[in-house]
Amino acid sequence: MKSMETPTTMRASVLVRAGELTVETRPVPAPEADQVIVQVTAVGICGSDVHYFHEGRIGDFIVEAPLVLGHEAGGVIIAVGDEVDAARLGERVSIEPQRPCRRCEYCRSGRYNLCPQIEFYATPPINGAFAEYVAIQQDFAHRVPASVSDEAAALMEPLSVAIAAIQKAGVRPGDRVLITGAGPIGIVTAQTARAFGATEVVISDPMAERREVALRFGATQAIDPAAESLGSGYDAFIDASGSPVAVKQGISALRSGAVAVLVGMGADEIALPVSTIQNRELVITGIFRYANTWPTAIALAASGAVDLDALVTGSFGLDEVREALDSASHPSTLKSIVRPDRDSVER
Repeated sequence: MKSMETPTTMRASVLVRAGELTVETRPVPAPEADQVIVQVTAVGICGSDVHYFHEGRIGDFIVEAPLVLGHEAGGVIIAVGDEVDAARLGERVSIEPQRPCRRCEYCRSGRYNLCPQIEFYATPPINGAFAEYVAIQQDFAHRVPASVSDEAAALMEPLSVAIAAIQKAGVRPGDRVLITGAGPIGIVTAQTARAFGATEVVISDPMAERREVALRFGATQAIDPAAESLGSGYDAFIDASGSPVAVKQGISALRSGAVAVLVGMGADEIALPVSTIQNRELVITGIFRYANTWPTAIALAASGAVDLDALVTGSFGLDEVREALDSASHPSTLKSIVRPDRDSVER
């Protein structure tokens, strides 16, 4: 191992069980030969973190032992394994928070997000990034330019979700795109759709405050689904709400031959307009995280095509993770950031 000056212990926010967090002192991880150790500078709060905190599970993923949450992370490389170039020490990076096996058919075909052996930050039993230091394979620590802030480096992760959705939808220049749900993923997806060339991006959300935000972040129109029609003839539909009603309405608003991508976490089973899907030859698909998106995400953020810094609405220390998680339910919150590099920060 080659390293800068590195402590032997670190602080980490740990989910003991649903609703119970504590800050523990833990050993700083030692890098495997192909890994780097990153001093974490910023971690975004994701909806999955909130689900684990409140319910202790998401579907089949159950918190059965103490777990460090957080997977939207960036920081600085402070140690490298024996197979990693020491020149990377001090490099600022965005972390792609997953470890595929690299041997299965999905990994070999480039769809490593579908690897059945994949390990993902903050998905039981793998610890996440609400900690001062984390380990990651060196090629999943993506260098970011000086123009990209610590917060933006962390938020490459939700931007990657949006890129995966837009790519799966096949969005092209001149397309009309419908997005349901103006939460953080819906907002960053609207920006990404515009960056990919969509000329009309309509976003639907029942909350007036979120619709106003959407108009500042790439949406050309924001609709109240309780009072207005979503329109019709869209080239792509992306659901970022998880609402069964929104999914059904969005599918019905597509033109023939179009694509619907389901991103939001909602009901396990919903009724779909099957005759519409058949008669219009619609493609209905989902995304599971992302693969090969970080270079595009970094380019979009560095160029200013997507503004990640403007998404940040709150900043918290490791001792304030509960407050950060609770803040996600506020309508005015887009992205709350945890800064493990300081005990308490001014909000």
